[in-house]
Amino acid sequence: MKPQTMFRQGDVLVVLTAVASLPKGAKEITPDPARGIVLAFGEVTGHAHAITVADKAKPPVRYFDAGAERYLQVLEKVTLNHEEHGAILLNEGVYRQAFQVEDFGEEVRRVAD
Repeated sequence: MKPQTMFRQGDVLVVLTAVASLPKGAKEITPDPARGIVLAFGEVTGHAHAITVADKAKPPVRYFDAGAERYLQVLEKVTLNHEEHGAILLNEGVYRQAFQVEDFGEEVRRVAD
């Protein structure tokens, strides 16, 4: 089993697990022009758990959607920020972002902040 790294920023729990490579069919997510790579967005407060991308021509991280999971390809050390919580440093590597889900009978969906 590969090691897991867990981060908590307020009421959001982010679990990143190192993986060997991205899954086939993963689609790249374009960074938000104002915030960069947004891992979680608070719909009520407008706050975001985000990685700033200053150099759009050579971003230090890429973000991919593979359906139920998302992946970060960190090319150089980056910082995960949030307006109300401490920053978290992420080292180089490929990481899987897991989500909390809630079960509504036949429907299973991601928990929204």
